[in-house]
Amino acid sequence: MRLRNYLFFCVLLLVAACNRQPQLSPLAADAVILAYGDSLTHGNGAAEEQSYPAVLEQLLGHKVINAGVPGEISAEGLRRLPRVLEETQPQLVILIHGGNDFLRRLDRERTRKNLQAMIDLCRQAGSDVVLVGVPEPGLFLSPPAFYEELAESNRLPYLEKTLSDIFSDRDLKSDTIHPNAAGYRKLATAVAELIHKATN
Repeated sequence: MRLRNYLFFCVLLLVAACNRQPQLSPLAADAVILAYGDSLTHGNGAAEEQSYPAVLEQLLGHKVINAGVPGEISAEGLRRLPRVLEETQPQLVILIHGGNDFLRRLDRERTRKNLQAMIDLCRQAGSDVVLVGVPEPGLFLSPPAFYEELAESNRLPYLEKTLSDIFSDRDLKSDTIHPNAAGYRKLATAVAELIHKATN
C-alpha cells in the first residue's frame, strides 16, 4: 500500500513538472520591453508603425524598443547587446536572432552558443527573456532543434511555430524572407499572447 501511494505521488509530481510552463515576472507599469534581433525585428517589408515591436507596444500597453538591425548575424548581435541593455535597461527581452546565420550558412553550433551568450547577458542584466524560433531555409521551414533546447535548458517561454507559419503563407510575406504588415501583426499577436500566459 505504501509503495502504491509512493508511486502515485511520483506520477503526480511528474505530471506537474510536465505541465509547468516557464514564467515571467509580471510587467511593471513602467516596464520597458526590448525587441532584439535583425531585419525581422526591424520590420523590413512594412512601414515602421507596422513592425512587430510597434504593434506589440499597442497590444501590451508597454514601451517596446525596436533594436533590430537588418543583415546582422548572431556574432554581431552578441557584441552589440551589452551596450543596448545598458542603454535601455529592459525588464523583458524578446530575442529573435539567427536568420542571417542560416542564410550565410554559418556554423550552427556557433549560432547556438551566441544565442546562449545573449540569454546569459540578458539575465545578468536582470532581464527576462522570450525566445522566438527562426526557421532555416528549406522544404519544411522549421527552426533548428537548438532553439527548443535553449528554451528548455534556460526555462524560457518559447514561440516555435509562428514565424514558420508566416513564411509558409504567401499572403503574410513581403518577399521570400520578410513578413508584410499582416505577417508582423500575426507575430506581434502571438508574442503578446505568450507574454500574457507567462505572466499570469
